[in-house]
Amino acid sequence: MFREILFVCLSVYLVLAKHEEYDGSALYEVKVQNIQQAKILREMESQFVDVWSDAFPNRPGQVLVNKNMRKMFQEALTSAGIEYTVLSDNILEQILLEEKLLASSKGRSNNRNPRGGLSFDTIHEYDVVMDYITELGERYPDTVTVVDAGRSFEGRAIKYLKISSTNFQNQNKPIVYLESLLHAREWVTLPATLYAIEKLVIDVTEQDLIGDIDWIINPIANPDGYVHTHQSARFWRKNRATGYSVGDLCVGVDLNRNFDIFWSTASSNNACSDTFHGRGPFSEPETAIIRDIINEYGNRIELFLDIHSFGSMILYGYGNGQFPANSLAIHVAGVNMAQAIDAVKLPQKPNYIVGNVFLVLYAASGSASDYGTGMGIPYSYTYELPASLGNGNSLLGFMVNTDFIEQAGYETWEGIKNGARHALDNWRRTRNM
Repeated sequence: MFREILFVCLSVYLVLAKHEEYDGSALYEVKVQNIQQAKILREMESQFVDVWSDAFPNRPGQVLVNKNMRKMFQEALTSAGIEYTVLSDNILEQILLEEKLLASSKGRSNNRNPRGGLSFDTIHEYDVVMDYITELGERYPDTVTVVDAGRSFEGRAIKYLKISSTNFQNQNKPIVYLESLLHAREWVTLPATLYAIEKLVIDVTEQDLIGDIDWIINPIANPDGYVHTHQSARFWRKNRATGYSVGDLCVGVDLNRNFDIFWSTASSNNACSDTFHGRGPFSEPETAIIRDIINEYGNRIELFLDIHSFGSMILYGYGNGQFPANSLAIHVAGVNMAQAIDAVKLPQKPNYIVGNVFLVLYAASGSASDYGTGMGIPYSYTYELPASLGNGNSLLGFMVNTDFIEQAGYETWEGIKNGARHALDNWRRTRNM
């Protein structure tokens, strides 16, 4: 009994220690009446004010504020006439709840489901996922090729899967590219790529998806940041690159602002900012790997999906408000994907919004999906999966409710399938096949 009590106490201590920076930080819901108020809120972003979702006149936003900045933040909101509500007075309590729920599920499932894939009742850590995709290459050599694409800033392997019934040799097949966790804290995006892997490799029920289409799936695009969210700071967004500030006081680059498309025009040159764009396009090894994939296979990639959270949105370029030449076709395909998800989503979740990222959210430059569009990929999108809604004792924002993990994979897969088949039809039509 003493050992059990000691183990529990030690576990709680370790969790508190690794997330102590969030102790006393509060999560606010903010409501703005006009665009000017929205701009004021965005300008408050710093290392102490973390914008989880932007506020617009018709949609409230969420902001995490360090305990030492709460008084100043509230006074600034009041001065600007911005309404606010405290959703969580101490976000550390939410982190502890999430860890408890995920640990409990992990203990029951031992990481596997009855089909031999990874379970969908917890969020799997980096090493587990890397071991799993390596194993799939060994178990399914006729359809799965594991590519060790290179190393992250801190030296971790970035591996992706090539899934094909013809070993990528049939040039008449389009490619669908999927990636998740470009932003480290967006844990709920991982089940989406893992679910797609399972339905294409282990539990194949729709043969056309593997017979007519080749797939590239990159489940952990930002391994260093992702590991950091598990080991130290749950809401870390960027990679872990150093050398950008004196004494490395501020670490990391926003990988979704580091691509060579309108680079630095709508992002931050402040290394402390969550939208810091780095020293130049593709300065980070993580984005360079994605660039190299597009360079190698871009003439066959028909659909590019960069999966994020949160907001229940399907967004397309460009982030500066310009529209690609085929924007109508992109919008129609996006609406079809959104409707496929909405048909099976949980009733308490909002319907998906589809539109240009500049018009729906904000100006953004150097994003992965914009780069895909700029490189000629016909259909390139950012998915924003639903947030945790915070009903009752459930979790908020980026945090993951265990009862939504499999659902997140399932409903997102419905959208991906719809988009993949649309892309296949377009591929055949434009090539007169």
